[in-house]
Amino acid sequence: MNDMLRQIEPVIPALRRYARALVRNRAAADDLVQDCLERAVSHWEQRRDTGSPKSWLFAILHNLAVNQFRGAAARARHVSIDEAGEHEFGQNAVQEQQLIYQDVLAKLAKLPEEQRAVLLLIAVEDLSYAEAAKVLNIPIGTVMSRLSRARERLQQELEKPADNQQGNVVQLRSKP
Repeated sequence: MNDMLRQIEPVIPALRRYARALVRNRAAADDLVQDCLERAVSHWEQRRDTGSPKSWLFAILHNLAVNQFRGAAARARHVSIDEAGEHEFGQNAVQEQQLIYQDVLAKLAKLPEEQRAVLLLIAVEDLSYAEAAKVLNIPIGTVMSRLSRARERLQQELEKPADNQQGNVVQLRSKP
């Protein structure tokens, strides 16, 4: 049990980052990580690879997230205005760094799910191509091509002005 905890515990912050990037909701991401850890602990003896459990844990988390996305797509969430809390209507004041961060996240969200997952696993979570391939259950060549396309597409998106910037421009003078 101690060996299992010693191997799992250092991976938890990376799992939380990946989950937050996938679901874009702190509470849902924490629930997803908890489900992942519960599944990992209960199936610890069934894992095939006796090395580092990092890619195995990411695979569990990714599969749980995909299942959640499929389930959420099948059902819509309706909240009446009387039941909605203040957090669903108001937003905190944000500063420039927060706006840039949100812009990058929004443009990252525009990527197809398979490209976004590869980019997050490799660029953010620092998994190797082989580990990412194992997590996503795809060949390494597919990981490399998806990563290349994701980087290229994200770069193109980042070079474009933000969607809300064009609408906020006010022309003060007419050009002669």
